Amino acid sequence: QNSYTRAHVTAVMSQKRKATTDAGAEKPNKQPKVSSEKKEDGWLQEQVLQQRTAKKEMKFNKKRLRFLTDDQKIKPGAEGVLYWMNRDQRVQDNWALIHAQRLALKENLPLHICFCLFVQKSKLSTYRHFSFLLKGLEEVSQECKTLGIEFHLLHGLPGDVLPSFMSDRSLGAVVTDFLPLREPLQWLEDVKRKLPKDTPFIQVDAHNIVPCWEASPKQEYAARTIRGKINNILTDFLTDFPLVEKHPYTATRTAKQVDWAKALASPHLDKSVGETEWAKPGTKAGMAMLESFIDVRLKLFATQRNDPNAAALSQLSPWIRFGQISAQRVALQVKKTGSQSVAPFIEELVVRRELTDNFCYYNNKKYDSLEGAYEWAQKTLKDHAKDKRAYVYTREQLEKAKTHDHLWNGAQFQMVSEGKMHGFLRMYWAKKILEWTNSPEEALSIALYLNDRYSLDGQDPNGFVGCMWSICGIHDRGWGCQRKFDVAHFEKKYRPKDL
Repeated sequence: QNSYTRAHVTAVMSQKRKATTDAGAEKPNKQPKVSSEKKEDGWLQEQVLQQRTAKKEMKFNKKRLRFLTDDQKIKPGAEGVLYWMNRDQRVQDNWALIHAQRLALKENLPLHICFCLFVQKSKLSTYRHFSFLLKGLEEVSQECKTLGIEFHLLHGLPGDVLPSFMSDRSLGAVVTDFLPLREPLQWLEDVKRKLPKDTPFIQVDAHNIVPCWEASPKQEYAARTIRGKINNILTDFLTDFPLVEKHPYTATRTAKQVDWAKALASPHLDKSVGETEWAKPGTKAGMAMLESFIDVRLKLFATQRNDPNAAALSQLSPWIRFGQISAQRVALQVKKTGSQSVAPFIEELVVRRELTDNFCYYNNKKYDSLEGAYEWAQKTLKDHAKDKRAYVYTREQLEKAKTHDHLWNGAQFQMVSEGKMHGFLRMYWAKKILEWTNSPEEALSIALYLNDRYSLDGQDPNGFVGCMWSICGIHDRGWGCQRKFDVAHFEKKYRPKDL
């Protein structure tokens, strides 16, 4: 087992950060001067609106989509086009909705959006997650009203409610987004099986900048094997977005009014995991967080991103995880700054993040189990499974941060109380779970449970790969740089109260 001291934490750095070769890097002598002039709050929203309006005629790159059914033409007599919103819960900067609107405009048809809400009775169905989701969707529905787009909240599993909804409304095509996890992929198959055979079913990867199926046709071994593939075609996809405009064709039957308070009052939600104060849901709040990152924290990212005590990170992961803002929009705006932090930030936002989708998509049956690890990792874990452990904790003890390690307790408490954990500490946190549990299988199960229950960005490819990386060596190249930070300061700030 790997040992750590509280005073000088050694963390796994699976790759040395490349300062000049990653996508988005600018040569120092070509960097524009960053203005020190104080900008008014809200400047980013105004700037982005101007950018979208100027690009309203931009062509849609058809490599972003794929047909899930043989039929590609809308049948005569259709009364609308549907965008089945799932992962990408926003109106603007959404390639799936952009394509759905253009399809509807081409056929002179109304445009509908639906979201299928299903709350499973589970400790992972927390008020924290569903509040963020539903309040974000409420903002989407309000924006849809101003654009003449009908928004529908359907209750039930997609395969049970979506095909009948389409038939009832005589909708002629459905466009959806992309999420490479088992359950959403099964939803696609359930819907596809029940749709009329002559209904076009189109999937658009509106989450990744380079669509997952375009970045690579196979599971990649590490960031170094996918980096070049992404960077070689990044300029084809890292473009501005056109505006989703007011839709000129109105539906004869309007959407049923949504009772948002009732939806959030589901008896299946675990209300013991509540909302966080720092992360407000919705696209507007996400754009405000991006603005503050560009104005305040971006300049620190290159040099202080691995210090949990420094305010140097974007803090954007909840909004990106729920699709309330687009990673592509984030990349576009950050690149415009010319900051020295652009290259390392784009490396994390694009290469590292899209690598997690690659792993989950091409290793779909095993992305959350030891069987998904490489053979060398499985052998190493098996060889050391019977090693004597100085400390062994139950899931309940770990969940309540009741260990002998004040740093670990502080990281766990931060995740429980704030719904986030610094990425540098997450590696330490997960590896300690491996050290303090009876088997690698139990360690992975507990790490995934805690991350998915408490982290706002949990239940996502990033979370699965993060735990698999820390415990099973996925995308790992062994031990690297040693970084140190003020452990005592962090421990004092996040000293656990009674959980």
